[in-house]
Amino acid sequence: MKRSWLRALVGRRIVIFLLLILQAALMVYIVISSSRTSQIIDVSLRLVSAFVALFMINREMNASYKLAWIFMILLLPLFGGLFYLTCVCQASTRRFKKDVTAIDARCKHYLKPEPDCLNELADAGKAVSTARYLQNCAGFPLCKDTETQFLCPGERFFEAALRELEQAKRYIFLEYYIIRDGEMWNAVLEILKRKAAEGVDVRVLYDDFGCFLSFSRRYRRYLQECGIKCRVFNSFRPILTTVQNNRDHRKIMVIDGRVGFTGGINLADEYINRDSPLGHWKDAAILLRGNAVKNLVGIFFSLWYRRGDAPEDETLFLPEPCGALPEHPEGYCIPFSDSPMDRESVGERVYLQMINHATRYIDIATPYLVIDDGVMEALTAAAKGGIDVRVMVPARGDNPLVQRTMRSYFRRLLRAGVKLYEYTPGFVHAKTIVTDDECAVVGTINFDYRSLYLQFECGVWMYKTAAVAQVRDDFLKDLPRCRALSEADCRKNVFSGLVDEILRLFAPLM
Repeated sequence: MKRSWLRALVGRRIVIFLLLILQAALMVYIVISSSRTSQIIDVSLRLVSAFVALFMINREMNASYKLAWIFMILLLPLFGGLFYLTCVCQASTRRFKKDVTAIDARCKHYLKPEPDCLNELADAGKAVSTARYLQNCAGFPLCKDTETQFLCPGERFFEAALRELEQAKRYIFLEYYIIRDGEMWNAVLEILKRKAAEGVDVRVLYDDFGCFLSFSRRYRRYLQECGIKCRVFNSFRPILTTVQNNRDHRKIMVIDGRVGFTGGINLADEYINRDSPLGHWKDAAILLRGNAVKNLVGIFFSLWYRRGDAPEDETLFLPEPCGALPEHPEGYCIPFSDSPMDRESVGERVYLQMINHATRYIDIATPYLVIDDGVMEALTAAAKGGIDVRVMVPARGDNPLVQRTMRSYFRRLLRAGVKLYEYTPGFVHAKTIVTDDECAVVGTINFDYRSLYLQFECGVWMYKTAAVAQVRDDFLKDLPRCRALSEADCRKNVFSGLVDEILRLFAPLM
């Protein structure tokens, strides 16, 4: 079985790569051909590039993206405009956006606000504005009576997940960016097979690009033969289109509507430090038990459903009462998601509000710090205003180009008073932010362009829950294991400075 998967996987990768090369070569041939037709094409493409640049200037989008695209058009006047039209203005792109938006509206059944819950938070100061934004604008209701537990590192999540999966009686929903064969996935899969045989509704949704190196197309059929309902999100095709950038980066596990997990941890061995080439892998997840799990159910279904699916009795998936909870778990929380298909950058807005509302400290852990001017200004303004801003990043990255781009931002941050720390034991993959002992977010959202603008993401915003203090304590516990950076660590010559400027310019397109 594994050998046939390997042959199919390798063959698929080669075909897709060759077809992409063929498309690029065809574009080059059309332009450089010396025929009379090519001269007409040359003039036409330059006009197309000029109109595309004008269109970009007036389009409602992030300024960094505008700058990157316009610079590419100036640099490559023949290819720039054509490349943009080829990638963006396709019927398949518009259809994909329309389908996702329609299905998202169908899942609002799970996202009904709890009566008077938002009013109870009226005395929470500036934090209430974030709750109002998420409920009234983004559509994710504020929840109470929910137990929260911060799980770091991945081994703690793995142990808790196996324990909860074993107790499943009605359904198990899994949605992950990366699933890879190994100790972690095999242990989970064994339980899923057994539960499916017992009649539990088991569903697995994984991103095709995230699992491109792991599974062939036949793997979905294999899971279905095991009684597991499986779908692949946004199949990776050999077509130049921006839809290929819109990946499902979310990590969600829901059991019976009573327990839910999300965070940075995928189902692969490096996330539990069984096979980590970058040293100790620091990652994190959040466990929810109680009313807020219904938000995760709605978020899962927003990408599970497809156009034309027969309606289901959605009341079957509403959370069941959790009698084992403390009588009144402290605090409030909002599980939320972010979609690139609308013009609402939910993840970025939540991060910016938390940064702007902080009065004492801001602690951030992120594997990537490739940010736009808005986030840069918010962090530097907070530091200049006397707020203790600390950011933990990996000393060793999983992508050398992204790591170099990330370091190009360090000097400006350090000069403003932002404190940067490199996690020396290995790689930080956790995505957390905690402020003033009051608010925290744990989720899948990196501080980079891909997470904030291109990918489907999710997280949990919390106000004075038990997990807020746990996120803070975990950050402080690992701080002595980090190396504090200074401006001296960011010195560069003229050539290095030029490279950094170019990398920052094209950062939105990476």
